[in-house]
Amino acid sequence: MFPKPRVKLYYKMMPTTLKFAIIHPMPTKSAPTTQKSLHELEEIAVELRKSVIEMLLEAGSGHSAGPLGMADVFAALYFNILNINPNNPTDPTRDRLVLSSGHICPILYAALAHAGFFPKSELKTLRKLGSRLQGHPHFGELPGIEATGGPLGQGLSQAIGMALASRLNNQKYEVYCLGSDGELQEGQTWEAAMFAGKNRIANLTWIIDRNNIQIEGYTEDVMPLEPLREKLEAFNWYVIDIDGHNLEEIIDACNMSKAIVERPTAIIAHTIPGKGVDFMEYKFEWHGKAPNDKEAKAALHELRTLKGRIESEHE
Repeated sequence: MFPKPRVKLYYKMMPTTLKFAIIHPMPTKSAPTTQKSLHELEEIAVELRKSVIEMLLEAGSGHSAGPLGMADVFAALYFNILNINPNNPTDPTRDRLVLSSGHICPILYAALAHAGFFPKSELKTLRKLGSRLQGHPHFGELPGIEATGGPLGQGLSQAIGMALASRLNNQKYEVYCLGSDGELQEGQTWEAAMFAGKNRIANLTWIIDRNNIQIEGYTEDVMPLEPLREKLEAFNWYVIDIDGHNLEEIIDACNMSKAIVERPTAIIAHTIPGKGVDFMEYKFEWHGKAPNDKEAKAALHELRTLKGRIESEHE
């Protein structure tokens, strides 16, 4: 089915670590319908963060740190990586994205709206009675939502099911699961990880938001996860560490994942919670907190001016 594999030396984030991997040329696959350049993606990520702040202010509740921290990953996925079409959201050949950490859904909703799956004006209905934008994504409510998210630790299992379905149906699409580092404290996550590694589910990419916080504090204080990379490798995952705010690294890692055909890939995306808003960055207190009027105004000012580096017509 595949041409003869070649062996490629792949340099990891840690300069002292060199790994060999079998890289197979992949069959030709259609490119994402909304592929953007790196510069365009940087601008989109800022717009997504602004939408998140505006949504949370209007809702008066929700999670701030995680959505802001994952904006670059979502910008790369929805505007460069994913093979999706907002005009045909149920195309059976589309890539699937499962948000396991459903509480960061404001960034998912923002990405879907900016990509054209539904009107951006609907974003401000977040968490309101009768809204399609609930506090956790609900399958069937919005186009582009592939799975219901909420109970932590279940998204990887759902993504595995979708990836296995592609085998059964003889289809070639990629499945991406986005999860939090905090939910790695859930036993089901590790059962799923063991199953995926054992069954060599190669069209599965697990992107872990390694922001080091959860609602009770810092992950390494609540329940230490390190050495995370070695644990995943022991479960037969191919692991890539990246800067979760470096768009080029995000795209390269996802493309690398597509070329690994003997096992699933885990991308540990090291992110800053609250990224882009100084008074939120690194603070676990913003995990489950929405900004008030004054805080939202300050946050939007930072985002519009890139922390004072440019002038904004809004000021």
